[in-house]
Amino acid sequence: MAETNPTPIDIYTTAWCPYCSAAKGLLTRKGVSFREIDAPAGSSARAEAIARSGGRTTVPQIIAGEAALGGYDDIAALDRAGKLDALLGL
Repeated sequence: MAETNPTPIDIYTTAWCPYCSAAKGLLTRKGVSFREIDAPAGSSARAEAIARSGGRTTVPQIIAGEAALGGYDDIAALDRAGKLDALLGL
């Protein structure tokens, strides 16, 4: 990971998930550190991801501080709109 950012970022992922890989790549290119949490279906980590994301059941789920940012498509759209950096605490 890159340098520590002021906003803690968690990303809930599963193995073999191309969107998870894309989300981690985008965050890495942004230069932010993040905590990756393996959240396979049916696990307590997946239940935590669902609770923290407001009910979203897919991965990845990216949480910045207390804000649920959504999945890869969501953060890519935020980045294109110029809004992601502020949400990541950059």
